[in-house]
Amino acid sequence: MAGAGISTPSGIPDFRSLGSGWYSNLQEYSVPYPEAIFELSYFFHNPKPFLSWAKQLYPGKYRPNIIHYFLRLLHDKGQVLRLYTQNIDGLERASGIPASKLVEAHGSFATASCTTCHRAAPGEGFWADVMEDRVPHCSVCGGVTKPDIVFFGEQLPERFLLHVVDFPMADLLLTLGSSLQVEPFASLTEAVRSSVPRLLMNKDVVGPWARCPRSKDVVQVGDLVRSVEKLVALLGWTEELKALVQRETGKLGGLDG
Repeated sequence: MAGAGISTPSGIPDFRSLGSGWYSNLQEYSVPYPEAIFELSYFFHNPKPFLSWAKQLYPGKYRPNIIHYFLRLLHDKGQVLRLYTQNIDGLERASGIPASKLVEAHGSFATASCTTCHRAAPGEGFWADVMEDRVPHCSVCGGVTKPDIVFFGEQLPERFLLHVVDFPMADLLLTLGSSLQVEPFASLTEAVRSSVPRLLMNKDVVGPWARCPRSKDVVQVGDLVRSVEKLVALLGWTEELKALVQRETGKLGGLDG
């Protein structure tokens, strides 16, 4: 399970950190309260604040960091049943983790749809409008188009239901960089069997690790990059991870060219 904390080393703020998080810095968008920017009713009333904010997460602007590539290495070694992420930035995909292994619980900016007829919208046209400060509209019905991220009050993607099968099968739960304050995602931490070790790597102790820890729970608190590097060293994978990062960042650099 991954939260916004895995993307902050890529330069993307999290949502809830005082002073530096998104919610602390949304005044410039003239919304009545921070969460309004992610409410569907407010979006229908005035989509411009959200679309202005969305420009900051234009696909390709940010790059995966060592934490994303650690998760990719776990996948390459056959150790990932599924990666459940709260993030909408698409950096797990960009690191090379296949879509079949991902559950983007809150959606992503990778696709967009019409809010009226629900037809998929071409990403190029959507982002061209957004980057030019135009409200994107459906070419078929004229409805407003929005990225396929989950706003407050919207249903989570159908793939989220995979947790019913995945979590009882898991033999280890690794949770990284999440405040575990948003439901129903946060409650997934309780869905693994009681005999399964749960490792939290985070800047703070949160969720069940703080409220009602189990006997096999493990907590690593502190800077997430350093924590991941420490775990990778203990696993003997340091050189492998370095090689993966170098290879994949080279590919992304080539795409820029």
